[in-house]
Amino acid sequence: MSTTLIVPGLRSSGPTHWQTWLEHRVAGSVRVAQRDWNDPHLPEWSARVRREIVRSSGSIFIAAHSFGALAAVQAASDHAERISGLLIVAPADPEHFGVAEFLPTKRLSFPVVVVGSTNDRWMSFDAVERSARLWGADLVNLGEAGHINSEAGFGPWPEGLALLERLRRAAEFRSASERLAALSLSQSRLPQRHSLARKQYAFARSGGPNDRRDLGGAAALLRAAGWTVHGPEANIVGCKIATPL
Repeated sequence: MSTTLIVPGLRSSGPTHWQTWLEHRVAGSVRVAQRDWNDPHLPEWSARVRREIVRSSGSIFIAAHSFGALAAVQAASDHAERISGLLIVAPADPEHFGVAEFLPTKRLSFPVVVVGSTNDRWMSFDAVERSARLWGADLVNLGEAGHINSEAGFGPWPEGLALLERLRRAAEFRSASERLAALSLSQSRLPQRHSLARKQYAFARSGGPNDRRDLGGAAALLRAAGWTVHGPEANIVGCKIATPL
């Protein structure tokens, strides 16, 4: 069972906001509550997110908006091993709140999608683009969409739900890749008498012209790990955890 943390921005997200709509449609959703929704105090806000991360079990996804996105990024980077995906929508400009130095300055180790707007008064799109590049995130440009909140017409937002599902698929593929690597390592440690069976599943590592993946072996390992592989196996080549939009 996974948990989706809903992290609103200043003044929280009301009943007509897309975060509230999303919360009612995603099983295992938990809204992160702040002591004072009108006081943008990053250490306290991120501490509330950290508390919910520690409390949660299973895979953890985060859907954050505005100033809540800053708190979510800081908290998630501190608990990267627990985070399966982060959706950042219309982040507030950290320079405006004087907190830029407290945010991560390198690529995050989990899938991230950043959604920005070209006329958001809380952060320029150029700044959003720089942050996305810094964190290694996929970037979605919604054009002139304001602050991507209920005032801008973002109540029911199926596209936001689709982006969250995209993060789930990325997390599933990463988990499958880790299982595949573990099984491949296990195969490599089998006794010598099983060397022929080992070669059936191992990836070539010669570095020469024959250095290509054994697609049938990869598919077999994925199936052995409990995953369903739909042919053709050639689809395995070049897969990434999250592909650019």
